[in-house]
Amino acid sequence: METKYSVTSETTDHSGAANMIKVEHGGWFPLLAGGVVFAMMSTWKRGREVLSERIRAGILPLDRFLADIAAHPPVRVAGLAVFMTGSPEGTPPALLHNLKHNKILHEKVVLLTITTEEVPHVPQKERLELEPLGQGFFRLVARYGFMEGPNVLRLLAQAKEKGLEFNIMQTSFFLGRETLLPSRKPAMPAWRERLFSLMSRNAQTATAFFGLPANQVVELGAQIQL
Repeated sequence: METKYSVTSETTDHSGAANMIKVEHGGWFPLLAGGVVFAMMSTWKRGREVLSERIRAGILPLDRFLADIAAHPPVRVAGLAVFMTGSPEGTPPALLHNLKHNKILHEKVVLLTITTEEVPHVPQKERLELEPLGQGFFRLVARYGFMEGPNVLRLLAQAKEKGLEFNIMQTSFFLGRETLLPSRKPAMPAWRERLFSLMSRNAQTATAFFGLPANQVVELGAQIQL
């Protein structure tokens, strides 16, 4: 038994030494490639977390916004406005910017939040929740599995079956576009900030990702410090 253990140990030592030699003769490349991919993925994940925290910190509670709308009604125009928002609770910044600069609201406003569940697929009967909020506002929450891709037009068709009346040709989709700025108190190292900003600029557009009609999309910009 001792002889067998000794042979196994020596074999393991020789195998490890052989692998070290491979690193010098080209084996370093897959290690480097794996390290770069890991750095990019971890930076993207952390950057999105920081960005979400910064956005949530400045979000106005929705009940306060609706109360202000009731007390000081703005001009309402025909049609439906869909505002994409990552938080189902607060007021989307794009909505506040639109009201501030254009001084109008659509007759109906949908606050759409799309979440990804930790399951491959979500049953159709559990896909969508539609909640009237008053003042012509509706909260629409859609759930997808991590193997599924969202499609906003299909979601609106399902919402119509649940009682949301609208004309798709009189529907506008409002998206927020963030310009990322360095912060005096950064939540990430400087090199990660620069990498995340570069990845964000080259990421797939929300219009394409959500399957939105490009000629009905309005983007409103905001500057956010990382």
